Amino acid sequence: MTKAELKDFLDAKVWEYNHPKFLEDDPLQVPHRFIQKEDIEISAFLTATIAWGNRKSIIKNASRLMELLDNAPYDFVRHHTEDDLGKLAPFVHRTFNGSDLGYFVTSLKNIYTNHGGLEDVFTQHQTADSMQGAISHFKEVFFELVHEPRTTKHISDPNKGSAAKRINMFLRWMVRDNSTGVDFGLWKGIDPAKLSCPLDVHSGNVARKLKLLKRKQNDAKALQELDKSLRKLDATDPVKYDFALFGLGVFEKF
Repeated sequence: MTKAELKDFLDAKVWEYNHPKFLEDDPLQVPHRFIQKEDIEISAFLTATIAWGNRKSIIKNASRLMELLDNAPYDFVRHHTEDDLGKLAPFVHRTFNGSDLGYFVTSLKNIYTNHGGLEDVFTQHQTADSMQGAISHFKEVFFELVHEPRTTKHISDPNKGSAAKRINMFLRWMVRDNSTGVDFGLWKGIDPAKLSCPLDVHSGNVARKLKLLKRKQNDAKALQELDKSLRKLDATDPVKYDFALFGLGVFEKF
């Protein structure tokens, strides 16, 4: 395929998958149940945090997580007590357990109370052409309170070689426009051009087959390579191609 043919092919797949029907089987449906900005971003952040493994299991456990937060995540985060945190203890999704969840809720309270909220933390520390440094800084802020060392593995750090798939996915949800009713477009202070593709086994394999990516590992270096390729296809909204790569891999077994 020529570059023009590849762009036409992927643009068509974006049009096909960047559609509300995409939400029927995707964890992104969970934050779409909320209206208030803070409820959306907190539910989205927690849903993205546990977004690995079987998608049905992710949706089920993210829904359970929202129930534990009384289906009012922002109110729970701001006003929870120690007894409330104790009620979270039974939660588990793969290696993310109730102890991790308790710290996440405590840290989110600190972020909204002392750092202006999730949007402010990411927006204030973005660089000229990337959000990867902001993700690394976010991890520092997120774990500035006393915590169990095991919990830190649930937030990836691009500066330590991670592709940070789940945080990049969360940023896509928050930043990309909501014209199709899929992503939210809530955060206006971050240019979508700076976003990076949520690189996982599906998007990575498809990207390699399409010669958008050569590196074999799905790590930070691979993400930089994929970013460069996707920005050549659309410099203003490169992460729209996440829909194409993911859809081709998951639904079409490309």
